[in-house]
Amino acid sequence: MITRYQSKLSGPLLDRIELHLDVPRVDYDKLMSNTRGESSATVQQRVEAARARQRARFANLNGILTNSDMRVAEVQKYCVMRPDAQQLMELSVKRMQLSARAYHRVLKLSRTIADLADSELIEAQQVAEALQYRPRQAMQ
Repeated sequence: MITRYQSKLSGPLLDRIELHLDVPRVDYDKLMSNTRGESSATVQQRVEAARARQRARFANLNGILTNSDMRVAEVQKYCVMRPDAQQLMELSVKRMQLSARAYHRVLKLSRTIADLADSELIEAQQVAEALQYRPRQAMQ
């Protein structure tokens, strides 16, 4: 039913939804496991540090508070990638036929993922993570 509904959505409309995430079913063994993931407090600290980094980055820019608010000029200035990340992005733009809007969204999200990792430069793994949040249709 969900697939049928999604097939009716146009590409340009889906392109405006920033994050798409498939959530697989959790196995019973994992539900019953005592293994714990990262605590909410730890995640909260990482998010607060990333937000502080963004506030400092954009302190002197009117109308820009977070990475998602960046315009093209700011994306070019603040979304600096390592060479392997640039190669991955170039390959992805060609293979996935990303629009300019999609390209900039992936870069902004990559910058946010890098901020969460306390990384000054965007790394290939951060670009790869941002790309996997693209709609599945866009990846085919």
